[in-house]
Parts: sequence; structure tokens; C-alpha cells
Amino acid sequence: MKYRIEHDSMGEIEVEESRLWGAQTQRSLENFRIGVGLETMPSEIIHAFGILKLAAARANAELCPERMTEQKLSLITSAAEKIISGELDEHFPLVVWQTGSGTQTNMNANEVIANYGNLLAQEKILHPNDDVNMSQSSNDTFPTAMHIAALRSIRELLLPALDLMIDELCRLERENEGVIKSGRTHLQDATPISFSGEISGWRSSLEKDRKMIKLASAELCSLALGGTAVGTGLNAPDGFDTLVARKVAEITSIPFITEDNKYHALTSKDELVFAHGALKALASDLWKIANDVRWLASGPRCGLGEIKIPENEPGSSIMPGKVNPTQCEAMTMVALQVIANDTAVGMAASQGNFELNVFMPVCAYNFLQSVRLLADAIESFRANCVCGIVANRERMQEYLNNSLMLVTALSPYVGYENAAKIAKLAYSQNITLKEATLKLGLMDESRFDEIFHPEQMV
Repeated sequence: MKYRIEHDSMGEIEVEESRLWGAQTQRSLENFRIGVGLETMPSEIIHAFGILKLAAARANAELCPERMTEQKLSLITSAAEKIISGELDEHFPLVVWQTGSGTQTNMNANEVIANYGNLLAQEKILHPNDDVNMSQSSNDTFPTAMHIAALRSIRELLLPALDLMIDELCRLERENEGVIKSGRTHLQDATPISFSGEISGWRSSLEKDRKMIKLASAELCSLALGGTAVGTGLNAPDGFDTLVARKVAEITSIPFITEDNKYHALTSKDELVFAHGALKALASDLWKIANDVRWLASGPRCGLGEIKIPENEPGSSIMPGKVNPTQCEAMTMVALQVIANDTAVGMAASQGNFELNVFMPVCAYNFLQSVRLLADAIESFRANCVCGIVANRERMQEYLNNSLMLVTALSPYVGYENAAKIAKLAYSQNITLKEATLKLGLMDESRFDEIFHPEQMV
């Protein structure tokens, strides 16, 4: 293996010749061998760095053309666009478990862009700190990358998956109009409901979650870029923060703006906590929906069996023919992970000391994992389970006919206490509500048939 010599303020160090990173990245790679190969910095963060480095170069070219020359801008643009597209992902090897400010990942981006640009130019034109990092600090670039990555992933991954799931539930709702079944509360029989109504509850929950996610994630449009090291904007030209936010907005087609208070932007991660809270709300609803589906599909003979779901794979290594609600189980495990991630994001956000939060990489890692997992699990649950749900109408009707809670329809005519007597007698003697009513002499048969219509109770 061939190596070249790179240097930084601490001296020289060997870097594998085929790699675009430089000395600071190499030092981090050697000093933080924690979760290597498993927990590298999320690609969403890396691509966001490409966006902000491109935006910063463009802003510097307008504000400081004597320093950010056309040649330098062109070289940085070429490299940054490669990073944004993911073509240079292999040159970002650093793990999440590094400095809490994300300094090494910022320098990783600076070094890759400088080295890639210099290879294009066939000479050393770009310096990672002086040119690529011009008017910036790790302390304002990493929180900026977090917001860009979080908002892009929500818009590009999560919301489209959620929209498809909502559409699928709308279809299922329409298909099951007029199907009446027994409702359940406390896992006990309750008064009748329509199956389409039950599905509408699932749909409405996800629609509300979508609104909350959009509302909460709007706060991520504010960017820390321009605050530099401690929020004062030292070494950034006047107007850089506003202009660079506008450049980011142009690149992403997302209405990013500069954060008014850069001290807040560098130290507080409340926008990410707020947005992740909406992700947790979505996870909670998905957990409930997945549980409903697996309960309703339980059986097929010794459970509820009110719906049938797709049979995707064998469910047992010993019981032939067994099929399990595996998509429901995957969905609930993802929901559990997202709810656990919410604790990590909240705790990370609390660790701001004076002018900087020093838990940013783990905050970003957990937030982006939640978005990615939710998007993937929603699509898997939709495509492999929800789209194949079929109502077992005969079983629903059977349970409805046997439900003692249909007695609620009699309460206005015989009173609550007499209705309770009817239900208890029917249960203890295993007879119908009609038989119990007649046996207690509370109503004659013609009157009972006149008022007892379960399908009208929904």
C-alpha cells in the first residue's frame, strides 16, 4: 500500500495515497477507533457539508472576491458537487464518536474538497482552512449541516413514505365502507363500529402526525452559519450569514434563513429536540396501528382473525404452516428505537457548555437514524402488509352477533341497571340477549325486534 505525507499544525502524518482526506482526518481515524465500520458519520451529514461548503464559497466569492477567486470557486464547486451527489462518500471514514463539536468531520470535508480541487488543478491552489473553511468554523458548520440534513431527510424520505401510507389507508377505508364489527375497549367487547371507521382512525392519526412534523421541522430552516467560533461572527465578512443562508436555500430549494441569534444557534439544539418530538409522536401512532393489525389478524383460528394479512414467509422452524405478523413486529421495533432515540436527542441537546454544544454528532446520528428507520419501516409495512389487508367479514359478523355490549341499544328503553341484568344473564347462561330480555320479562319479542338493530349503532 502506498502512502503520501500530509501535514497540519501538529506536524506530518502518513495518509493512504488513494484517499482524498488529509492530516486531521487521519489523526481522527487513528485516535477514535470506536464503532469503526458500523457507526460512521451519516451520509446525510456529509452531503449537507457539501451543500454548505458550496454555498459558503459562493458567498465568499461575492463578498471577498480577492480571496475567493474564480479559480478557487470553480475548484470548490466541482468537489462540493461530487460530495453532494455521494460520489465521494468513501473519503469520509470518520465515526460519530469523535469530538463533540464535529470538528474532525468539518475538516474531513475541507481536506477532501481541497485535495480533490488540487488534483483537478494539478497544483496546490486550495488550502483546507484558508479557502474551503473561509468565513466558517466547525462550531457553526456542524450545526448548520445538522439542520440541512435533518430537514432534507424529512422532506425527501419520510414525508413521501408517509403520504403513500395515508393513501393506502384511504383506499382500505373506501373498500370497507358498510362493514360493521364489534368495537373493543380495554381489550374487552364494546359497542359496534364500522371497520372503515376504525381504519379512518389510523389514517387520521398519521395525517395529524404529518402536520406536526411539518410544523416542528419548519424551525430547522434557521442556520447557524456565520456565527463562526462562539457566535460573534469573527473572521466572517459583514452580511455573510444572510447571504450564505440564501445560497443554501438556492441549492436545496428549501427556504433556509440565517438564525438571528448565533449564540443560541451554536449552543442550543432545541429545534432538533422539537422536531424529533414529532417523530416520536409518529412512532407512537405507528406502534399502535401495527399492534391493532397484528391483534386483528391473530389466529388464524384461535385468535381474533377479523382480518387477513399477507403471508410473506414461514413463521416457524418447527411448526409447519405457521405464519407470523412480521411486518408488524418490525414496525413496532422501529417505533421503540425512535422513542429511545428521542431520549438521546434530548439529553444531547442539554449538554451545551457556555458557547457550544459538545454532543452534536450523537444528536445528529440519532435524529437521522429515526428519520431513516421510520421512512423505511413505513414503506415496508405499507407494501408488505397494509396493502394486502382483507376483512374477514364472516368472522366480524359472528363476533358482532355474539357481543353482549349490543345490550347498550336497550338501555334507553329498559334502563341501565336492567340492561346490565340482561347482559349478565345472557353471559352466565350462554344465551342470546333476546332470550335473556324475554326471560326477564323486560320486553316482548316484537318490541325487541323493532328496536334492536346493531347495524344502526355505529
